[in-house]
Amino acid sequence: MARSRAQTRPSGPEEAAAFLAKAEEFLRAAQDSLGLGNNTAAVGNAVHAGILAADAIAATRSRAVWRGEHAQAPAHLEAAGEDGKQAARHLRRLLPLKTRAEYDPAPMRATDASAAVSAATRMVGIARQTLVPAPIPANTRKSKN
Repeated sequence: MARSRAQTRPSGPEEAAAFLAKAEEFLRAAQDSLGLGNNTAAVGNAVHAGILAADAIAATRSRAVWRGEHAQAPAHLEAAGEDGKQAARHLRRLLPLKTRAEYDPAPMRATDASAAVSAATRMVGIARQTLVPAPIPANTRKSKN
């Protein structure tokens, strides 16, 4: 089944860098919250870091970011190549925690917070690698002679 164009919007490298910067900020907040034992804040920030990392990857690889239901975002991310497939696995772990962290009155467990921060850390790492230009192999560089 083809995705509706209305569920994505065009995006590119400039926005990808901005998405990554936000993802890194949310990740730092998630890590700080985890260290303080604020599990709900750690999970919520980790989820947001993961969503923004997904946007950075998709903007770079697919030139379009997902704007539909969050539950369908991993499928869009998978279409962004191997980086997207790796990140989609982590995003699938994070998204079910979003509603629990933001709307459920029950506190988040330390194990959930730790797992969420770990998944977000991996996603932000993938996004960083995705945005860094690949080095030019030595045998293809032009000689200065």
